[in-house]
Amino acid sequence: MEEGRRAHIATISWACTALCLVSCAAAFSQGASPSACTDMMPRHLRAQLHSPSNNYVTVHTNMSFYSPGDKVPVTVRSTRDFMGFLLQARKVSNDEIAGTFIFIPPGSKLLTCFEDGDTVTHSDKSLKRNLSFVWKAPDQPIGDIKFFISVVQSYFVYWAKIESAIVAQRGQN
Repeated sequence: MEEGRRAHIATISWACTALCLVSCAAAFSQGASPSACTDMMPRHLRAQLHSPSNNYVTVHTNMSFYSPGDKVPVTVRSTRDFMGFLLQARKVSNDEIAGTFIFIPPGSKLLTCFEDGDTVTHSDKSLKRNLSFVWKAPDQPIGDIKFFISVVQSYFVYWAKIESAIVAQRGQN
């Protein structure tokens, strides 16, 4: 009797663990969790961070300067397929998330970290390579900004906070 009960408990424990792993994987397949807003790190079990200097992804814009209220095109290019991402604009002065995204590509969705639409993440596990976005600067001056992206190649491999060149606010001293 006791041995049968142990086997039953072991089976239930295994089933619960498997269900948890499946539900965790399913949750991230529809985008990053708000818990990733601050450090831009995926919350996958046993995920392995790779050096940003060895990445295959670039994030850039064709603008070196912007003014408050400007719409800034942002392009993400990759030499390899990836499944997930988290994209933000941040102030150079204090690393705060700034502005909002007003155009996002298919397979992505807006995420609210501090204000509506200030972050973009993936909405499905489809393979991605080259993505285009439009970011709108706040109407009030915020200073120079950089764009940051974290990319998940697979559930176990990711690159965090790959950064663009500085986009300087026009008219600053």
